[in-house]
Amino acid sequence: MSPAFLELDSQGHIDSIRAERPAHWVPGSWLRLSGFGVPGVPNVHSHAFQRAMLGRTEWRAPDREDSFWTWRSRMYEVAETIQPDELEVITSQLYIEMLEAGITSVGEFHYLHHAVGGGMYDDHAELSLRTFAAAHRAGIAITHLPVLYQQGGFGRPPLVEQRRFIHADVDVFIDLLARLSAVIRPHARMRLGVAPHSLRAVGPEALSRVLRDARAIDPDMPIHMHVSEQVAEVEECVAHLGARPVDWLFEHHSVDARWCLIHATHLSELEVSKFAESGAVAGLCPTTEGNLGDGFFSAAKYLAAGGRIGLGTDSQVNVDPAEDLRLLEYGQRLQAQRRNRLAPEGGGSVARHLFENVVESGARALAQPAGLPRAGRRFDLVVLDSQHPRLLGHGPETILDAWVFGSAGGCVKDVFVAGEHLVKDGAHIEAAGVRPVFESVMRGLIARGA
Repeated sequence: MSPAFLELDSQGHIDSIRAERPAHWVPGSWLRLSGFGVPGVPNVHSHAFQRAMLGRTEWRAPDREDSFWTWRSRMYEVAETIQPDELEVITSQLYIEMLEAGITSVGEFHYLHHAVGGGMYDDHAELSLRTFAAAHRAGIAITHLPVLYQQGGFGRPPLVEQRRFIHADVDVFIDLLARLSAVIRPHARMRLGVAPHSLRAVGPEALSRVLRDARAIDPDMPIHMHVSEQVAEVEECVAHLGARPVDWLFEHHSVDARWCLIHATHLSELEVSKFAESGAVAGLCPTTEGNLGDGFFSAAKYLAAGGRIGLGTDSQVNVDPAEDLRLLEYGQRLQAQRRNRLAPEGGGSVARHLFENVVESGARALAQPAGLPRAGRRFDLVVLDSQHPRLLGHGPETILDAWVFGSAGGCVKDVFVAGEHLVKDGAHIEAAGVRPVFESVMRGLIARGA
């Protein structure tokens, strides 16, 4: 974060990084940025449609205890009503909010495939295409992760409420992947992955088949999957498959750097060790995991073993990577009753250690050519306002600690993706056009009881 001069190529990738002004510098040909420049943050796990649920699941009925499973029932009610044009608007608003928070790429874990009632659209990719349109308008880089969802639980048929998610025929799902691969190929900011939802939603035979066929489309395709989010899920996995989820995956599949395992909240010590050594990324969503009461990921042990982590916004209850990093560290402090739990071995800044891991690992999990600034990587940059009251007096050594632990909301000043200036003075260039339409969509959803 020292003063630097960067040159970009025509695609918005970094050609060179220099400490001194290049000899061929021409006045007026360079953009001067004032503030602290940090890499854009990858978001490895997003369910865009759940942005419509914000603030609508925080009431407890007098006759029940709330849990992840009761929250899920409410999510199904919202998912059942959203129309394609509404999804595009909701997703556009969400992606604008991500960029304004410093998120420059997103992994969209997309399982809203079908029409209301469960029938297929004339174009099977209809809702994926709406997501692409939203990403294009916002300018965010996207790794689209179509979700295979087949069961209502281990050995159980799907629920009626899940009918917009379900692919009973794996062939139909593979056809969707092939169609999306062709759509995405010409777009520099788009990538395609695959997301078998979870071991409870995809049986062993279907999982093997989709992984095989996805590799035929792209041998390096990212693979994202929910694992071990809930204790009940782990217990059912042991009962039906004879092993804990991560143990079972490592025994039956080659889990490596292409994989991103989401949540992984309830791991044994052996699973933590296997996971960290594999090169796979743990997709952590601290705000959502806190909101749903999931539990605490074994972050201290995992990072000490060399594990890689990415951040996700998941249910969109909040979109703020600094807050997610803070919650991740504070969760470890509360468990251990000690401070600075996720600092690097030998000491140092917690925020910088976590931030660099999240940026590098997240970009890898999304197969996006971003991460820490290097020649050849895409110029995704976030400029923090050095005049923000919570950042005043800080320099390169402490600025990330001030952002993360100072609750310095509103300090993102400028954001670039592939060199395109999308957020200026804290506001996205499309915000004024999208937000009135988003308000209309939200009023409509609430009026019809969604």
